[in-house]
Amino acid sequence: MDANTIYARLDKVFQDVFDDDSIKVGPKTTADDIEDWDSLEHITLINAVEREFKMKFKMGEISSMKNVGEMAAIIAERAKK
Repeated sequence: MDANTIYARLDKVFQDVFDDDSIKVGPKTTADDIEDWDSLEHITLINAVEREFKMKFKMGEISSMKNVGEMAAIIAERAKK
């Protein structure tokens, strides 16, 4: 799965979770960039991403993600397997 496909799918997930069709995420996008992205919404977001990509993040991966780029890199790596 290429990066463009991953980010297009992530855009849709973020738009659904935050109910904002204008959201476009990139590698450097963080919680500071999206209004309403707090710790509670983060859990909802992780669950939605896991459903979209039919995968589960490990707890260590979730706690170490600093931006959407790191999330996309994990998704890309898992897609290779």
